[in-house]
Amino acid sequence: MSPTDLYLGARSDDTNVPEVLRLKYANRHGLIAGATGTGKTITLQGMAESFSRAGVPVFLSDVKGDLSGLAQPSDMPDFVKERAEKIGFATQFRAEAFPVAFWDIFGEKGLPLRTTISEMGPVLLARILELNDTQEGVLNIAFRLADDEGLLLLDLQDLQSLLVFVGEKASELSLQYGNVSKASIGAIQRKLLQLDDQGGAKFFGEPALNLHDFMAISPDGRGMVNILNAEKLMQTPRLYATFLLWLLSELFEDLPEVGDTDKPKLVFFFDEAHLLFDDAPKSLLDKIEQVVKLIRSKGVGIYFVTQNPADIPEAVLSQLGNRVQHALRAFTPQQQKDIKLAAQTYRENPAFNVADAITELGVGEALVSTLEKSGQPSIVQKTLIRPPFSRVGVADDAVRTQRIAGSPLHAKYATTINRESAAELLQKRATEKASQAEKKTQATKSAPRKSTRQTPTEAFVKSVVRTIGNQVGREIMRGIMGSMRR
Repeated sequence: MSPTDLYLGARSDDTNVPEVLRLKYANRHGLIAGATGTGKTITLQGMAESFSRAGVPVFLSDVKGDLSGLAQPSDMPDFVKERAEKIGFATQFRAEAFPVAFWDIFGEKGLPLRTTISEMGPVLLARILELNDTQEGVLNIAFRLADDEGLLLLDLQDLQSLLVFVGEKASELSLQYGNVSKASIGAIQRKLLQLDDQGGAKFFGEPALNLHDFMAISPDGRGMVNILNAEKLMQTPRLYATFLLWLLSELFEDLPEVGDTDKPKLVFFFDEAHLLFDDAPKSLLDKIEQVVKLIRSKGVGIYFVTQNPADIPEAVLSQLGNRVQHALRAFTPQQQKDIKLAAQTYRENPAFNVADAITELGVGEALVSTLEKSGQPSIVQKTLIRPPFSRVGVADDAVRTQRIAGSPLHAKYATTINRESAAELLQKRATEKASQAEKKTQATKSAPRKSTRQTPTEAFVKSVVRTIGNQVGREIMRGIMGSMRR
């Protein structure tokens, strides 16, 4: 094997011919598919190890907690030794721990992973909150107003305060920005409370994640393996999927074009990938397709991990050049149809029927097709996947704790920062407005009131003036009338 090849395993025909993934084409994306219990997690773990060894940083989501074992060397159980011997890998196999950074949106089993409301943006935030079109329109108006008013939106409190402000100014804002419904604002506020109750508020704030911290290389030259603990996050699947989509979008926007490289700058594993596409509107699907197509020119490879290739839209599936297909079950007509469709995506091998093979694969066995030197898919091969160098299963709590506390990023991300932003500025404005109103009221109350009562002298003078005025007026009228009679 070339040093630029990642060893995936050996063919199942006892020839021990290696099946490899070429680093040069690793940014052409990939798929790891298969039913529960067929070995997807072990495949993902082994690929993450291989990328790390090649100096490529990795990001992966750990939905069951069993990928944390990458932080510890293998316990060398019997089934691992047997697989290594069977594929002729025993002499190269050794127990090894990998450089791991643990992350957790909730800050419980990893470094807190945050972004700001502004960075998330109204489109993705509307998806998290499951807003309808009208409510999403109001949210867009709120974000536009924040930009115009110079209000930083960092956490949920900022957005909640801004929506209160928008509601109070609804009539004025409707003329400039479009219709603002107080009912829609109330609905959004309720959704934000639900998100807060689910712990989502911990995801928004500062210090926000610097994506370049995902792309670290350890002192020994291995790529950092960033593990997002997603056990709790998976309880809110839409937040999980939208967060990972945000990560992809930020990578796409932030990284420079690098063209074709000898190896990726980062490899991103998206487990439970079907959640990304479930109930997604067409506009969002178009965005995902665009990111998948173009992000490889930024040196990023995306590997979707899911049960069935049918979970992935055709436009995205066609972009996945490196594939590892574990066994699928064919208990229903729909499952049989899905298997036939999956088989049609491979370059046929005359030695076996692909559709039949998909249902007959054993645990830890897969159909593998990767891009060859010409950039074309290789003929699909039955492959026994290599065992991982690191522990299969969950890492010890002490190891996790040590990795988190000993991380050079701990000082940067462990403590929340709450700087002045929209909530504080709007509160300050409200306080100043109330203070000015109070001062005006006090000034009105304290000013001396002019009396309307007349003194005796004033009354006498006014009476004399009125009398004289009346006499003068009568004399003038007599003179006028007399002259008219003559």
